[in-house]
Amino acid sequence: MASLDSVSIAILLGAALVMAGILSSLLALRFGAPLLLVFLLVGMLAGDSGPGRLQFDDVRTTYLVGSVALALILFDGGLKTRFTSIRTVLAPSMMLATVGVLLTALITAPVARYVLDLNWTESFLVGAVVASTDAAAVFLLVHTQGLRLRPRVGATLEAESGTNDPFAVFLTLMLVEFISVGQSSALHIAMEFIQEAVLGAIIGVIGGRLVVVALNRVALPQGLHAPFVTTAALVIFGGSQMVHASGFLAVYLAGIVIANRPTRAHNSVVTFLDAATWLAQIVMFVLLGLLVSPHRLLSSAGGAVAVAFALMLVARPLAVLICLAPFKFNWREKIFIAWTGLRGAVAIFLASIPMLVGLSKAYLYFDVAFVVVIISLLLQGWTLAPAARRLHVALPRAERGPRRVELDLPGQLEQQLVGYPVRPKSLYFRRGLIPSWSKPTLVIRNQQILTPVEADPVAPGDYIYLLAPPERADALDRFFVDMAPSSTPDPHLLGDFMVSGEHTLGELAEIYGVKVDEQQAKLTLADYFDVNLDRAPKQGAELALDSIVLVARNIGGGRVNVVGLRLPEEEEEAVPQTRMQAVRRKLADIWASVAGV
Repeated sequence: MASLDSVSIAILLGAALVMAGILSSLLALRFGAPLLLVFLLVGMLAGDSGPGRLQFDDVRTTYLVGSVALALILFDGGLKTRFTSIRTVLAPSMMLATVGVLLTALITAPVARYVLDLNWTESFLVGAVVASTDAAAVFLLVHTQGLRLRPRVGATLEAESGTNDPFAVFLTLMLVEFISVGQSSALHIAMEFIQEAVLGAIIGVIGGRLVVVALNRVALPQGLHAPFVTTAALVIFGGSQMVHASGFLAVYLAGIVIANRPTRAHNSVVTFLDAATWLAQIVMFVLLGLLVSPHRLLSSAGGAVAVAFALMLVARPLAVLICLAPFKFNWREKIFIAWTGLRGAVAIFLASIPMLVGLSKAYLYFDVAFVVVIISLLLQGWTLAPAARRLHVALPRAERGPRRVELDLPGQLEQQLVGYPVRPKSLYFRRGLIPSWSKPTLVIRNQQILTPVEADPVAPGDYIYLLAPPERADALDRFFVDMAPSSTPDPHLLGDFMVSGEHTLGELAEIYGVKVDEQQAKLTLADYFDVNLDRAPKQGAELALDSIVLVARNIGGGRVNVVGLRLPEEEEEAVPQTRMQAVRRKLADIWASVAGV
């Protein structure tokens, strides 16, 4: 009975720790503190050196939980990645994820060797452990601090943080093997890397496609699609690891494959994965915190602090500048990408590998990684938002999305039913705008189900349901949120009609029938402002395009990235109603395409 009681106590204490982490996260969100730091501190307080006095030194369990958590985190990241959004930044992202990690480790190694009294191989291992950025830490902080990054910067960070973990894991394992065995060759390391990368990519792509086929062809009971996909991701990860391929690369690519193909219950799968990933991160962070000994940290704290500052202020910036030199990033974007190399649980997880295999000085690697993560989260984490705004890489935060209902339709994969409450200040209600790829299907009013014709005109308080492609559901949100008030007193400025500065003059000419020179048709709106203004554009700057007035609504990096359109009232009245409806539909399509701006 005593053994049964000990199991019950372990379950109780484990659940209590997770609950404490969840509740403490509310306080962290309120004050903008990095959540990872909160969960680590909960684990430290519960450990043998804290008030909790829990004796925990099970490195094997920690490594197992960390592997599962990291696999789910990467799979969830891939599942939210649209290939179209990262296609243009694949080259710089891959450079940062491979060459950047290697350069960061190499530049950090001399500092580690000097301040920690290690040999060159051990110093390189320290650099490899802390070289990769943490995807969960970066995007959790971006979200909690209300940032909306410029598309190219956000996509680069997303692709880099999702793909640099496999290379950091490979580098760490190779160095641990070298230290353990005592010898290795460059050819052996190169062959191991090619095997892991190529096999991992093949298994990930094939595994992702098999999951898509199974989801669409196997009639699973309602509610089992999400658990099936989650366990399939772990099967892909475990199978890849067994054949000495990169399981982390495999699950990330499998997630991307699934995200970019039509599947059943896509949104329920993403929601379930978000919850599973969140729980896995909490458990992993708490366990890592339990392994930390504050008394042991004191002996290596000075050297670890020196490694942390060398990493943040020298190694990461130099690696970013070298890797991005061939690409057209301006200096502000490069500085922000360098500063956003946050270290998180991945570094501490990698530091547990030497402990697992019993290397000498294993706890030193762990303690150094822990200190580096703490400093990175405190210094870089809390300054992320000010840095983004000061460097002009943050766009105005879009209003929080409306309460959206999504229903999968059996028998087909191209459309789903998306429902919204109609708000009185929404773009849909005030302007009647709706994208051409969506189709209003039914309206609920006063507990009655009506067709759009029966409900015409739609009133505030109604619930409208539309058919739309699953991958475009997010783009519909902006039609049903309250419109932001115009930032200028001009009542004729149509502030709700805004388009990206990357759209061309030819695209607008096609919609409005305005005259544009053939030589200028390929100019973007941002280029048009640069060409025709005598000085750098400022918010509110106006330019005429035939009968349309373009208004600079947002400036970033010295360029116009959001443009407002103003139509003369007499022009609008002269256009027949059917023509105006077509214009509105076209305009709505452009508005929807700016959803990711």
